[in-house]
Amino acid sequence: MLKSIKTTVVAAILIGTAVIAQAQKKVNEGTLTYGMTYELTPEQKSMASQLPAETKFKFNGNILKIEMEQGPAKITILSDGLQKTGLLLVDVPIAQKQFAVKVTKEETEESMGKTPVLTDFKATGEKKKIGTYDTEKYTYKDDKGVQNELWATTDIQLPEGIIGEEFKAVKGTPVVFTRTQNGVKATVTIKNLNEDKVGPLTLDVPPSYELTTMDALRSMGGQ
Repeated sequence: MLKSIKTTVVAAILIGTAVIAQAQKKVNEGTLTYGMTYELTPEQKSMASQLPAETKFKFNGNILKIEMEQGPAKITILSDGLQKTGLLLVDVPIAQKQFAVKVTKEETEESMGKTPVLTDFKATGEKKKIGTYDTEKYTYKDDKGVQNELWATTDIQLPEGIIGEEFKAVKGTPVVFTRTQNGVKATVTIKNLNEDKVGPLTLDVPPSYELTTMDALRSMGGQ
């Protein structure tokens, strides 16, 4: 039941540290959907079925929230994109159990690595419409000196905690961009942004939840 919880948490925090904005329309809360495609090495292709083709989450300010179900367990993942901290909530109604795990910045960096240093951002002047957004192409170099590209829009501005740190030099919000995490290269695309009311989000542990550790939680699932 709980076998893939750690992988799920890491993936959620990865998604939660994805973009940047210095744009016109500020969107402080809502629901964001990303599409994801992967460039896998022969050794990585065996894990293709475990990688999500789409990720959808709610956000308010710098905190995002992902909800899912794994068997009888209802799982809620909250992540602060600025602080790189998180909270995992597992509710198992059939067992009348509720567990909470706090994820520290150190644990996040141990699992995912530190935020990559990207340099040499250049606007190319090439423009096109992606979905509902007018975008411009940028080139840049990753921390290994490899050149990459992204498409950014100035139509919207998202909270800094949702957009992350590595694209600060971009004058806009990346709509299509590439990320490599734990050796897996992915192209990420904003598919949809709904400006709905989410309500306050916090990393405080709810009173009804028992605070535990990730190792203890995973052991309950047979690992």
